Amino acid sequence: MSATLNERLEQVEDAASFLAFVRALREDRLRALAAPETGAWAHDSIEDFLDGALAWADDSDFGARQGLAGANPWRCAATFLLCGSLYE
Repeated sequence: MSATLNERLEQVEDAASFLAFVRALREDRLRALAAPETGAWAHDSIEDFLDGALAWADDSDFGARQGLAGANPWRCAATFLLCGSLYE
């Protein structure tokens, strides 16, 4: 059984695990493109993806309001990317 994106996110602690997360995020995006009716991703363009990530960062003080204050910077970067796919 493959790990979910949230499980992969929890494993991010260094460059190697960050890249493993990014690969999993890419695969998730490819699955969403193959089945767009699922609405798995909130954004279709890179601009909208980055807008979502930036909105999450602004609204959450880059995760500080969600318990990420002082968290591993690799995990914060991974969370930023994940939120780009979800946050509106």
